[in-house]
Amino acid sequence: MISSFFGKTKPINYIVLSVFLFLFYAVYLFFGGGQGLSLDTLPGEVLVIGILLFSMYIISRMVKVEKVTDLSSFAILFFTLLLVAFSETLGYRNAIFANFFLLLAIWRLLAIKSVRNVKHKIFDASFLICVAGFFYDWALIFLILVFVAINVYDRKPVKNWMVPFAAIITVLILSFTLLKFNDSLGFFVEHYQFKIDFLYNDFFRHPGVIKRLVYTSIMLVLMLLVFLKVRKKGGGKLILLRMVFLVFVLGSIMSFFKFDETSPVLITFFPVAVFLTNYLENIKRTKLRELVVGICVLVSFLLFILDLKL
Repeated sequence: MISSFFGKTKPINYIVLSVFLFLFYAVYLFFGGGQGLSLDTLPGEVLVIGILLFSMYIISRMVKVEKVTDLSSFAILFFTLLLVAFSETLGYRNAIFANFFLLLAIWRLLAIKSVRNVKHKIFDASFLICVAGFFYDWALIFLILVFVAINVYDRKPVKNWMVPFAAIITVLILSFTLLKFNDSLGFFVEHYQFKIDFLYNDFFRHPGVIKRLVYTSIMLVLMLLVFLKVRKKGGGKLILLRMVFLVFVLGSIMSFFKFDETSPVLITFFPVAVFLTNYLENIKRTKLRELVVGICVLVSFLLFILDLKL
């Protein structure tokens, strides 16, 4: 029943998940490690849930417009379930904001396949990635994705390769001006330290490291299976999935490089949701598809319950 409902792209699917995410976020605030609500924290919490809901909408539109998946609502369903499974990410505002800007950047990069307004899309994506870097220094590694997209879709014009540097310079000028005006130039030195957390001796003693390693390993196997299926079918989706896979790789690297109390594993949720959707869409038997979705729902809530701090 669940797979049948979300196998369509009706607005009711987004509304249902939005209401659920809103209620789930409220439960997290009071029972899952959040600080509850007060008049002082209310504006910030409203902003966070608004960004999460908008991120879900962006994913829904992106997979539909760029045809990364078939026409269904499974991508936003799995994105929501991943938020449930890794509920601790709801308390990491920097990760939520960085993920939002990275999603916008990824959408612009996937849109380059139309080979129209390529320079504008490259500039926008590079600019948005630099903005995401204000929340996590390692988010700048996603600039690699920009150059990969240029190489894949439109590598001949030399100007395309120069556009990312123009975007970086633009962000530097704007941020320098703003920080200079506020006498906060120390932000650059304090923020952009590019530490590699897993090099520290106590890395594997972190309570979430096993969960993260299991999650990453399972998703890599799943992605391999999806690639094998899509490769047999052929078509243009394979290139898009390779780009999305690179998003997962860069997001995983970033999450391990920044493995502390605010680890940005949230950034891997979009590519994982895309590959889970493609895997599910390759299952033709309705009962088996329902079973897979049911297992995903069960595991997500089980992980949430185990992480509850009652």
